[in-house]
Order: sequence, then C-alpha cells, then structure tokens
Amino acid sequence: MARRESQIVLGLDPDPLRLWPEAAGAPPAASTAATPAARTAAAVAAHCRAVIDAVGDAVVAVKPQVACFERLGAAGWDALQQVTDHAHAAGLLVLADAKRGDIDVTATAYAQGFLGATPTPAGDVPGLGADLLTVAPYMGLDTLRSFAAVARDHGAGIVVLVRTSNPGAADLEDAQLAGGGTVWERVAGLVAELGGEHVGPESGLTDVGAVLGATQPEHLARARELLPRTIFLLPGVGAQGGRVEDLAPAFAPGRAAGLVTASRSIVSAHAAAGAAPAAAARAEAERLRAAAWALGG
Repeated sequence: MARRESQIVLGLDPDPLRLWPEAAGAPPAASTAATPAARTAAAVAAHCRAVIDAVGDAVVAVKPQVACFERLGAAGWDALQQVTDHAHAAGLLVLADAKRGDIDVTATAYAQGFLGATPTPAGDVPGLGADLLTVAPYMGLDTLRSFAAVARDHGAGIVVLVRTSNPGAADLEDAQLAGGGTVWERVAGLVAELGGEHVGPESGLTDVGAVLGATQPEHLARARELLPRTIFLLPGVGAQGGRVEDLAPAFAPGRAAGLVTASRSIVSAHAAAGAAPAAAARAEAERLRAAAWALGG
C-alpha cells in the first residue's frame, strides 16, 4: 500500500457477454479449440489480463469472483489460475472471492485448494495460490479456525463475511440476538477472537479480515469499535451505490486497515466515459485511489 499509495482492490467478475472487445476473440489452446467452454475461458482470461495491465499500478490487489470462473468448468478454473499468476507477476495480491464455509474437514480442503496445498502419497498438490480467501462464518468458530490454520501455514489470510453490501443482509445480519446486539456484531466478536491470535508485529493488524459493505457506511464506526486491529474489505463502491468518501471510519487504525473494492465501476467505466476501455478503467481506478488515500492521511 505504501509503495503504490493505494488501498484499491480490483474486482474481476467477468461476464462472457460483456468482455472488452480486444479480449473477446482470444484463441484457446489448440487441443481444446472446439469447445465453447475453452473458447469462452480463453476470452475471459485475456479480458482479465488486459484489465490488470491497464490498472495494475493503481491497485494493490485483484479480487476474482470465483463463481464467474467455475461456471465455465475445468477451463474456467484454468483461466482463474492464469489470472492469479498474471496478477502475482504484476506485483499484486490475489483475494479469491469464494465465500466458502463448511465443517472443519471440508473447510481445510477448501483452504488447501485456494491458499495452500494438498498432501498426497505422490507429493503435495498445489492449490490456486491465492493470498486471501473470503469465507462464510455461519457454521461457527471451529470452521473459521480450519481456514485460518491452513492460511497461516502458507503466509496467507482469510476475510470473513461480517456485514455485507447486499440489501438482503438486513434479513439476517441485522437481526437482534436475545443476549443483546446483532448477528453481525456477534460475528465480529468471532473475527476479533480468531484474529487476535496472530497480530502483525509491525502493522498491529491481524491476519483475519472482515467484509463490511460500503453500501451501509453507518455500521463502520461500530465495527471499528469491535474490530480495532482488523483489515476491512469494503465492497459495494460504484455500481452498488457505495461512496469512497463515506468510508473514513474504516481507516482509523491507518491506511492499511481498509481495502476498497470496485469491480464494474472500473471495468465498465468506458460505457459511461465514451473512452477506450483501458484508458477509462485506469482513470476510474486512479480517481478511487486518490479519494481513498486522502481519507487515511
């Protein structure tokens, strides 16, 4: 963050019907050229690489939405691996947005697949190699511990859904508990407990982050009270209506305590700007970078 003066995370949610024109015709590997999945996955990978090349200097991480790749089958997972490798080559972190959550054994398997490696009699099988993984908390602290254990073994981290950006979040996350407080506040307590086990000696921040939707900034001050050392991932800026200017409480511990994620507002900026896709995306990423950086000063 300090080197790039940025807290912006580039969301990659590729829609095969809305790829940048220069990527839409990217050829797949010759051996699989006949399949629609291979042709589409090649175009998706080319699109994501082009977006990374356009805005990479203005962001600190990419956040591929895993579902957008998985729906293309095995070819889609290969495209996701290509995008992950390309982002790493550009000096960016990769946050796999998969929102996984399951019992401890399965949580470990998910974490190995995204963040670590799977031990086998034939040798370790490497996973995707992501640096961070979004996880769902609603099966309890034991499941989060399983994700965190694998992440910590591989120098990675997890980001837990706490108070999300979608309108339906209020249906469950804002529900009042009999003992006081809301469901999301209880989840925040679990994140604080788990993260408190592993605090960076220089940053003072934990390796367990929290998703706090930018569309509901009124929750940020309370979230900071509950999570003073937690990195907040702040989705919902741009197309969902969130504004960078409303996110100041997230940066109370310092600039590194907040990650502002934007997807369609960057990737589709050319639709409103009337400019070439790469130039429009770079301009929007730079605008968001400057706005967020100013909040932490």
